[in-house]
Amino acid sequence: MDGMNATMVDSRLDSDALYGIAGQIWNAYLGAAMSNPLVRTEERGAPEVVASISVTGSWDGHVVVGCSATAATLIAAAMLDLDPDDVVPADILDAAGELVNVVGGNVKSLLPQPSLLSLPLTTRGDGRHIRYPGTREVCGLSALWQGELVSITVLQVDLS
Repeated sequence: MDGMNATMVDSRLDSDALYGIAGQIWNAYLGAAMSNPLVRTEERGAPEVVASISVTGSWDGHVVVGCSATAATLIAAAMLDLDPDDVVPADILDAAGELVNVVGGNVKSLLPQPSLLSLPLTTRGDGRHIRYPGTREVCGLSALWQGELVSITVLQVDLS
């Protein structure tokens, strides 16, 4: 990627833009509105559910959404209109995959074109062991939703 594309990404995609994207998605898909807003935090933690999607083309990288198991259950319940007690593990992985797909699509719209999204990859377990070799963080967001930690990270492939 040439310097012009790197500048375009850096100027259009930052933590504020990511927070705006996340807030719109949380409101539209999770009914978060004013009663359960997504609130920025400096808190960090190892996610228990991780969903990622790759972007390839004029820009190469990954969008990664991570959260606690409780947040993942609440996300699945909201997206699938279920009681949290009725959520099963497959619902969590499906909802996390759909959520990262929507976040990734919105992030992709800010990136140099043309570019494509991969299918999402979702996993449960200790997110500290998931690696994206040859990447650097472009921007990230840590937030609390219903008192649970959620993170969104955009990673750019950096082969230099």
